[in-house]
Amino acid sequence: MNPYFIGFVIPFVASLLLTKKKAEKKRGVPVNVGGEAGYAIRNYRFEQPVETHWEGIFTLAELFEQSCKQYAHMPLHGTRKLISRETEVASDGRSFEKLHLGQYEWKSYIEAFKAVCNFSSGLVQIGHQKDERVAIFADTRAEWQIALQACFRQNITVVTIYASLGEGALCHSLNETEACFRQNITVVTIYASLGEGALCHSLNETEVTTVICGRKELKKLIDINGQLDTLKHVIYINEEGVSSEVSMAKQCTSWRVESFEEVERLGLETPVEANLPLPSDTAVIMYTSGSTGMPKGVMMSHRNVLATVSAVMTIVPALGKKDVYLAYLPLAHILELAAETIISAVGASIGYGTPLTLTDTSNKIKKGTQGDASALKPTLMTAVPAILDRVRDGVRKNVDAKGGVAKKLFDIAYSRRLAAVSGSWFGAWGLEKLMWEKLVFQKVRAILGGRIRFILSGGAPLSGDTQRFINICLGAPIGQGYGLTETCAGGTFSEYDDTSVGRVGAALSCSYIKLIDWVEGGYLTTDSPMPRGEIVIGGPNVTKGYFKNEAKTNEVYKDDERGMRWFYSGDIGRLHPDGCLEIIDRKKDIVKLQHGEYVSLGKVEATLSVSPYVDNIMVHADPSQNYCVALVVAAPGELENWASKQGLAYTDMSDLCQKQEAVREVLQSLTKAGKQARLEKFEIPARIKLIPEPWTPESGLVTAALKLKREVIKKGYESELAKLYR
Repeated sequence: MNPYFIGFVIPFVASLLLTKKKAEKKRGVPVNVGGEAGYAIRNYRFEQPVETHWEGIFTLAELFEQSCKQYAHMPLHGTRKLISRETEVASDGRSFEKLHLGQYEWKSYIEAFKAVCNFSSGLVQIGHQKDERVAIFADTRAEWQIALQACFRQNITVVTIYASLGEGALCHSLNETEACFRQNITVVTIYASLGEGALCHSLNETEVTTVICGRKELKKLIDINGQLDTLKHVIYINEEGVSSEVSMAKQCTSWRVESFEEVERLGLETPVEANLPLPSDTAVIMYTSGSTGMPKGVMMSHRNVLATVSAVMTIVPALGKKDVYLAYLPLAHILELAAETIISAVGASIGYGTPLTLTDTSNKIKKGTQGDASALKPTLMTAVPAILDRVRDGVRKNVDAKGGVAKKLFDIAYSRRLAAVSGSWFGAWGLEKLMWEKLVFQKVRAILGGRIRFILSGGAPLSGDTQRFINICLGAPIGQGYGLTETCAGGTFSEYDDTSVGRVGAALSCSYIKLIDWVEGGYLTTDSPMPRGEIVIGGPNVTKGYFKNEAKTNEVYKDDERGMRWFYSGDIGRLHPDGCLEIIDRKKDIVKLQHGEYVSLGKVEATLSVSPYVDNIMVHADPSQNYCVALVVAAPGELENWASKQGLAYTDMSDLCQKQEAVREVLQSLTKAGKQARLEKFEIPARIKLIPEPWTPESGLVTAALKLKREVIKKGYESELAKLYR
């Protein structure tokens, strides 16, 4: 008898007797609120928005100090030392740097707290004034958090800058801000993806006098030192080779240049009493990613961030000191900043990694050595949808490459588990589920250390296909959240036991979610069977507004007659009967074509992204035309495999993307995906341009969260888009 048949029937019969489907429960309930008329919901467990989860704790500084005392000897910050750096030469002659990294070495909570106190005092000793701002210009690492918490203890203003930002943008925000928050040290975070002009704008708004940076960031500062009018102090993090940049900085600039360790030593020798903030004090000024126009600095108070952190504590089950968190996203992103705050609040451990060293097969990991996930074996991680999409694609490509029995087993296992998570009684449950996990999925889970129990996804809605795939293959539920920088990432969050896809959960316990009519777009709260409209978020997590931009603040922030602050997101959502939110559109992404048809660019892009040939895509609609076009960043592996099977000769990816046969193949794939998703004919691109180079934050074409910078792309590919309409 076929072993596959036996492996299915016996476990299925057993699981049918042991398993029953959970009844749907109400996760969000209607609530009467003030402000503009609409349809509002709250979290089903909390009648009033939560502000703090911890008795007597009202600021991030208090929360960190409490954790360091409560979990004094538990490991907090883990870092891998560099063992060796090597250069590998590929068959095509290109050179790649490869790293051999050691095991994680840990600093305990009490050690971290001492470092924070010493660094905090050291800032005062080097001459940093309380009405001046500090910039953190470094990759995500332990020193980043030490510096941040040190500034909180002195209520000093911090500007955090993602490490790959350009020179021009760096200048503007270091030069132009008046010191308007006396006795406050505000943290200003600026995303990696800002172009030079946008970064210059951001930094010139915050008038920084002290910068904390790594080696490559110090080199960038030296290159533009003549344009930095207010910079007085540079604190560098000791890294391999940094001494040459330090020598150059001392020779070419008037800055006082000190090492991170030296500032700690100065503080240890001459301690300074803490100057702790109030809940209403601005903790962070975080610049939005600037997907349209110049970025705006969002002013976040301690109360704002603490509200989101407290709300997530009520959602993720059993968070505690046994958990290990893998940190690799930029700390200039509110998702990562909030996540690390939660982890340290519960006594868990944070192991620092990078996107380029994440797994054993990552670009910078030496073959035969461990990536960050294998070395750390985390239980928790965060990810933006684009990263999870790439994990999905990577697993599928590896399975397809193996072929044979391995691929057949994977396909059977996945289809059986997919039926189960989709709610079918006839899927793989119970014993059969365990069998497939042991035979197939255990190997996939080893990619991320094999112990992941929960993944937090934010930044944009995650596709149902990716959500199911990650859930099945990694065995970890994905908590999809919806929020914005302006709401400290707080808004909605899907609960641990919610296995539905395509939704972002019910209102977090710190927020009210309200839908208001958008008549022009045809979205109304009276729509049946589900209310639809623009998403408005209210609660203590809603921030003060935009730094030095009162006009824009007044445009999208409103205080109601009850004192509740609301943020108008510009996103369009609908509420399901159980009170969960689904993001269905964006006001700015809708274009009206020549004959009156409306096209939602974001919706079409999300639909067409399932094509295996798509690494990234931007759909463009000219209102004077009656069809769409698209720029498609080609997935090199898939397109090259296709070309090889077709016997199509080409010299490189640029040449392949010019081939009409390749363009035709990708367009057919997009058309198929669009028809399967029941897109209208006018929504499916009629013509496309294949792009050989990836869109990265460093190129300025996507944000740090890998969202399209639509206007920048349109300008950069203006001639190509024009040709598609000829």
